[in-house]
Amino acid sequence: MAEQYRLGIEATLEAIGGKWKPLILCHLGNGPQRPGELCRKISGITQKMLTQQLRELERDGIVERTVFPVVPPKVEYSITATGKSLRTVLLTMSEWGEAQIAQRQRNGEDVKLLSPDHSGYLRY
Repeated sequence: MAEQYRLGIEATLEAIGGKWKPLILCHLGNGPQRPGELCRKISGITQKMLTQQLRELERDGIVERTVFPVVPPKVEYSITATGKSLRTVLLTMSEWGEAQIAQRQRNGEDVKLLSPDHSGYLRY
């Protein structure tokens, strides 16, 4: 039986939904990176979760894994053409979040945006 979606956004959320995948893609937008680099840059993610998320993104054709034949093994992840096609979606999500934070600040909430940087989305 064929997989079915009621709305197209379900397929999008299946591919990039959750807390970590958009952050991973933003960092990979700055160029290929090793898993250790990503783990240091993404506050709160565990190595196990990062590995799981990268495998899912790779399975869905959004990132690619390159293994270099050196000892010890060197692995890098980069965004594929399919991943790059998500640029507008991710940039829009980031801008929407920034607007929500600004509105909450205007409403007197103690909320801060530590890094209004979405350059990773802009580079690909």
